[in-house]
Amino acid sequence: MLLHRPFQLHARSRFSLLSLSSPFRRGITYLPKSHTKLQRRSVIRISASITAKPSSELRKKHKSSDPDDKLVALRELFSRPNINIDAYIIPSQDAHQSEFTSECYARRAYISGFTGSAGTAVVTKDKAALWTDGRYFLQAEQQLSSSWILMRAGNLGVPTTSEWLNGVLSPGCRIGIDPFLFSSDAAEELKEAISQKNHELVYLYDVNLVDEIWKESRPKPPNRHIRLHDLKYAGVDVSSKLSSLRSELINAGSSAIVIPMLDEIAWLLNLRGSDIPHSPVMYAYLVVEIDGAKLFIDDAKINPEVNHYLKNAGIELRPYESILSEIESLALKGACLWLDTSSVSAAIVNTFKSACDKYISAAGVVVNNNKKAVPNGPEGQSCGPTAVYRTSPVSLAKAVKNEAELEGMRNCHLRDAAALAQFWAWLEEEIGNGVILTEVDVADKLLEFRSRQDGFIGTSFDTISGSGANGAIIHYKPEPSSCSIIYAEKLFLLDSGAQYIDGTTDITRTVHFGQPSSWEKECFTRVLQGHIALDQAIFPENYPGFVLDAFARSSLWKIGLDYRHGTGHGVGAALNVHEGPQSISFRFGNMTPLLKGMVVSNEPGYYEDHAFGIRIENLLCVKEATTPNRFGGVDYLGFEKLTFVPVQAKLVDLSLLSTTEIDWLNDYHEQVWEKVSPLLDGPAHEWLWNNTRPLVKA
Repeated sequence: MLLHRPFQLHARSRFSLLSLSSPFRRGITYLPKSHTKLQRRSVIRISASITAKPSSELRKKHKSSDPDDKLVALRELFSRPNINIDAYIIPSQDAHQSEFTSECYARRAYISGFTGSAGTAVVTKDKAALWTDGRYFLQAEQQLSSSWILMRAGNLGVPTTSEWLNGVLSPGCRIGIDPFLFSSDAAEELKEAISQKNHELVYLYDVNLVDEIWKESRPKPPNRHIRLHDLKYAGVDVSSKLSSLRSELINAGSSAIVIPMLDEIAWLLNLRGSDIPHSPVMYAYLVVEIDGAKLFIDDAKINPEVNHYLKNAGIELRPYESILSEIESLALKGACLWLDTSSVSAAIVNTFKSACDKYISAAGVVVNNNKKAVPNGPEGQSCGPTAVYRTSPVSLAKAVKNEAELEGMRNCHLRDAAALAQFWAWLEEEIGNGVILTEVDVADKLLEFRSRQDGFIGTSFDTISGSGANGAIIHYKPEPSSCSIIYAEKLFLLDSGAQYIDGTTDITRTVHFGQPSSWEKECFTRVLQGHIALDQAIFPENYPGFVLDAFARSSLWKIGLDYRHGTGHGVGAALNVHEGPQSISFRFGNMTPLLKGMVVSNEPGYYEDHAFGIRIENLLCVKEATTPNRFGGVDYLGFEKLTFVPVQAKLVDLSLLSTTEIDWLNDYHEQVWEKVSPLLDGPAHEWLWNNTRPLVKA
């Protein structure tokens, strides 16, 4: 599955790879992360039989021009005395910058009707616009009403949200946001951009305007119990992780850190939850100090076993809503607080700054040229609350898997492969027998096969099941009322994944149940060549992922094709299917090096609007590579495959493949057979045999 939001670091220094003994890696310089969202671009080939139409024309055919009641109600709130704004921005994220959110926090989807995971809605007194990236252009065209303007982010001439606001509003307007839903970095960038037209960014702490109009129909916040993540899967106990984190705090001159990212909290405490669909996390904040820790969470989620576990780990429980009070308390006792402003909300950062100002004013402390609080006295020793602005050390520690986590990932991928073999054997037989199946039918059946596997918990994202033109909608989600049937004579793209007790999977395969055209075979084969090139890549240590992105695109580029998304994202171990800070993308702002133990996806593709989509995805683990030379004395890295499911041979044009590429495919299929066949019997075993036979170039 494709990542909608990059995890980026600014390029300020080289990274060095040292000891692997600690979950918090020594020798890594933590740098501030950029929050800027990827804006996808692509060269798209439209076949002679396909004519692309603008979204405005498409919407005219099926969208009403009646006033949007939600927009009317939202705008009525603008003029309230305690609000008094001219525009309101609604992002996709919750207060923890989550990609997926609980249903009660899906505010942008509620107000706009667009359900894609990436997008920002902006509403003024007379206009409404929605920005999304290239994966969702077609979906947004279908879902937005005529009251909305679709902004295809990344396309030539499309303004950013701030540029658009500066253009449509008169100078000196007030633009409102919920400061909990914006990272501090994002809010500061927005504030600076709109100041060009003397606009004011208004933080509405006490009210979210979408929640105000959602009212009683808004789903209730989740309150299911959280669970312990067994040490045999976690690999490192919570005491060791907290000890490593506290060492990082001491080295940085910090006395406390606030952690808002839900997967970081789950990983650090070896806990798992179910508050967000597909992601085994729970809504919480964590504050870790040198001598203690506090978990801010709804106590209804804490059962006796977890409560005992947390007490033994020295972790106190506090109400979820009291996080701002704790931030103020930290300032009042003079804490030096570690803040990752790319993930910590503007609400938290501004609360700490305000509390620091109060402390300084009350204590008679002045601020020196380095913005450090010092006493107004002769000794000049540092005192008072301060902030350390750095990337969260938990992010990278979590991304570099230990051996127990990697073993869990390997094991769950084999069970997942067995479920997929059973599924594909069933689907090919059904289609061959002329059974009519919808995209939803097959997604449900795949879930059924997966649910029979040991340790299955749920899906890791909504299954992308797209036949024909729907496969070109990069993050397509079939709905029972509107989905297509599976056509034997069209390409079928299936991108799916699962959460298991010991790991997380994500795999895409594209197949054809009839006779593919020569053009479809060429496109598929060139995508496969890119997949092989990245899989075989050998690269020096400390190199970031963007260096490898062109490997996966080169074969497509040779005939003027491309795709609108990054090539690879990080994947958590029994955690979020999209994980940072690493990525493999054409965007070169992310300087995070690929390190041994990281898991990334390899998923090049090609999409022909209104015709078909192709993607081939495996998960890979970064490993040490053996090379005959070590230029400059550095070590080299490569990839270990985690995914073992056949690539459909009928879609491969062998005349385009080199001998080396054919050998790669045959070797991969041999590994698939050896690893997965012992887990199968009957039709699935026969299907796997038939789909892993060696290919010979004529």
